[in-house]
Amino acid sequence: MTTSGTANLTLDIQELAEEAFERAGMDLRTGFQMRTARRSLNIMSMEWANRGLNLWTIDQQTQVLTAGTATYTVPEDTIDLIEQIVRITSGGQSTDYNLERISVSTYAQIPNKATQGRPVQVYVQRIGGGSAQGGTTAQLSQYTLWPVPDQDYTVLYWRLSRIQDTGASASNTMDVPFRFVPALVAGLAYYMALKSPKAEIRANIPSLKQMYDEQFQLAADEDRDRSSVRFVPWTGTGY
Repeated sequence: MTTSGTANLTLDIQELAEEAFERAGMDLRTGFQMRTARRSLNIMSMEWANRGLNLWTIDQQTQVLTAGTATYTVPEDTIDLIEQIVRITSGGQSTDYNLERISVSTYAQIPNKATQGRPVQVYVQRIGGGSAQGGTTAQLSQYTLWPVPDQDYTVLYWRLSRIQDTGASASNTMDVPFRFVPALVAGLAYYMALKSPKAEIRANIPSLKQMYDEQFQLAADEDRDRSSVRFVPWTGTGY
């Protein structure tokens, strides 16, 4: 038997929507249905941001610090920071130092927040971000360093970013790896059934929800860090 020799199947948004509508027992026939499917896909991508750590949305960002400036904003599509370091380069040699993330209460209790030096702690303020709201620009998430940088260090941080929107074209593809396509289709079928006024379609909502959750869990279990982890018990007096 002859195989195709390829493994690069990519489904555009039109094809994803058609598959989802068929699973829900519906027909995709109108432009309005395509529009509502795109809207549901965008909302679903926001839901996935609340489900946990999606590894494909992690990327690295670099910020050159300014002496005397403690607070910096992050790109508007940032969900959260997960790791951050300060890098010092001298004579062509770079040395990285960890930045300890602290809570708002810990930062508030620092007696002299204007102290300058090499930053060792970072307070991350997750404000919101996104597009303009009410005619004004939405405030972006930001982080504040302590001590305040006394020279132009470089901060490297790894962040969780938002999944890209569907856009207006049905020929676009979703910003998800192939592993999550089954969950995407199952989720869209569930979302579409929720909107249907037909009793026979709404009767399938529980089974569509179960399939959606199962498919997402399968993909999420596979989308994990496989590095070795060592746990050391804390005795209260040392390691």
